[in-house]
Amino acid sequence: MNTTVNGSSCSFLPNPTAQKNGKTLAYCLFFVVSLVGNSFIGIIVYETQTLRKPINYFIVNMAMSDLLYPIFLFPRNLTELYVDNQCLINGPVGQALSKLVPFLVNASMFVSIQSLVLIALDRFVYVVFPLRSPLISSKLCPFFILPTWIVAMAVFSPLLVARKPVESANSGKLYCSLQWDEAFGEFSFFVNYTLATFIIFHYIPIAVLVIL
Repeated sequence: MNTTVNGSSCSFLPNPTAQKNGKTLAYCLFFVVSLVGNSFIGIIVYETQTLRKPINYFIVNMAMSDLLYPIFLFPRNLTELYVDNQCLINGPVGQALSKLVPFLVNASMFVSIQSLVLIALDRFVYVVFPLRSPLISSKLCPFFILPTWIVAMAVFSPLLVARKPVESANSGKLYCSLQWDEAFGEFSFFVNYTLATFIIFHYIPIAVLVIL
């Protein structure tokens, strides 16, 4: 967009190269910080005996789920800056990655949300009922942490079926695409599925966190 202010011409056209370089630098920075920071959380809790408490186990669970972002999401976003959503790896490996990357990234987000709810529940009982024994003991933590992964992976399992590489009619290149109609028939099911996941795993957890 070109505009004239007080007789002088000012250009507000963005520089695509500068934008791409800035985003590349940001993704690389986020990759390093996220990878190192989340790894350190797990290492510190593992090495320090006094930190092995339920709340810290849930924080470690969030950190481990957040590690999926630098491992899978940031590299994908970085490559999309240069080759759009094109599949760079062909064959079974490329097909597996086109399914696993969005599946694991979304599952990671839901694991973190469930971990936040567990942390809020643990703190609520600890503060409101200080004389009672803890609701979630260290021995019971695995029985609370494992279901967060099982539920998240079960919710997003349809993505493993619906996403696949699709060949472009114009360029002949493969692009990762969501083929929901082909996998499950009606697109309305996808709308209901998306709405249900948002309500159950976003709005309800926010309400629970506020109440607690």
